[in-house]
Amino acid sequence: MAVADRYSLRRGVVVALQIGAVAALYYASGRLGLLQQLVRGQVSPLWPPTGIALAGLFLVGPRVWPGITLGAFLVNVSLGPSVPAILLITAGNTLAPLCAYALLRLTGFRTRMNRLWDALALVFLGAFTSMLVSATIGSVTLHVTHAAATERFWPTWWVWWTGDAMGVLLVAPVLLVLRSLRRPQGTPPARWAEAATLAAATAVYGFLLLATVPAPVLFLGFPLLTWAAFRFQHAGAAPCALAVCTSAILAATHGVGPFTGLSLLTSMVSLQVFNGAAALTALLLAATVAERNQTQWEIEQAVERLSEMVARATPDDGAPHVLPGGRDDEQPGPEDGGPPRQP
Repeated sequence: MAVADRYSLRRGVVVALQIGAVAALYYASGRLGLLQQLVRGQVSPLWPPTGIALAGLFLVGPRVWPGITLGAFLVNVSLGPSVPAILLITAGNTLAPLCAYALLRLTGFRTRMNRLWDALALVFLGAFTSMLVSATIGSVTLHVTHAAATERFWPTWWVWWTGDAMGVLLVAPVLLVLRSLRRPQGTPPARWAEAATLAAATAVYGFLLLATVPAPVLFLGFPLLTWAAFRFQHAGAAPCALAVCTSAILAATHGVGPFTGLSLLTSMVSLQVFNGAAALTALLLAATVAERNQTQWEIEQAVERLSEMVARATPDDGAPHVLPGGRDDEQPGPEDGGPPRQP
C-alpha cells in the first residue's frame, strides 16, 4: 500500500510539474507574441502559445490542459478588459487547442508528420478549423464588452484567427520535430556545410526584408522553403518557415520593407496570405518528400527480402551449372576471352 501511495504521489508531482511547465511556456511565448500585436494590444499576427499548447497535448498528454488555461489566464489578466471577458477569452484559448488535438487524434495524426495526410490534417483541421473557436469567442467578447470598435470586428477576428492558426502551423511543427530529432551519425561535412548555407541565406533574407527594398523580396522566401523541404524535410522546413514568417511579421508590424506605406488592413491581409502560403509550402513539400523517401525505402526492403527468398529457394548441390550446348558456365570459352575448346 505504501509503495502504491509513493507511486501516486510521484506521478502527481510529475503531472504538476508538466502542467507548470506548459503554463510557463504558454505565458512566456504569449508575452513574446504580444510584442508584435496589431489590434488593441492583444491580437497578434502570430500567436505562439497555440503551437505550444497543441504540441504539449501531443507530447505530454491531454492531462496538461490546466496548464494551457493557467497560462492563457495569466497572459490575458493584464490586458483586460474585465474579469468575465478574461475568463471567456481564456476559455476560448483553452478550447481551441483541445479541439485541434481531438480532431487530429480522430484522423490518426502522426507527430512525425511523415505522411502527406498528416500535413493536410494539421493545416485544415488543427489550424484553420479549430482556431475558429478561439477567434470567434475572443472577437465576440471584445465586441460585447466594447473593448474593440464595432467596425473593427472583422479585422480583429481575421487577425485573431490567422494569428492562432499561424501559431499551430509554424510553432507546433518545430516542437514536434525537436522531439523526434536524433543526433546524426556519420553525416558528411558537405551536409553540414549545406545546412549552414541555408541558415545563412535565411538570415540574409530576413535582413533584406527589414530594409527598404522592393516588394518582390518578400517572395524570395519560397526558394528557401523549397530548398529546406527537399533537402532536409521537416527538420529543415519547419525552422525555416518559422524564420521566414517571423521576418515578414517584423517587417509588417514596423511598416518597413514591402509593407511600407500600407494601411493596417492591406498590410494584415498581405502578411497573413504570405504566412499561410509559406507554411503550406513548407509542410506539404516536406511531408511529400518524406513520404516518397519512406516508399522508396519500403521498396528497397521488399526487393532485398525477395532476393533472399529466391536465394534460399534455389538448390545449391555444389555442381557447376552447365549452360545449353554442354559448356560449363564457370569455364570461359573463346567468346569470353578464354582458351579454345579441345575437340
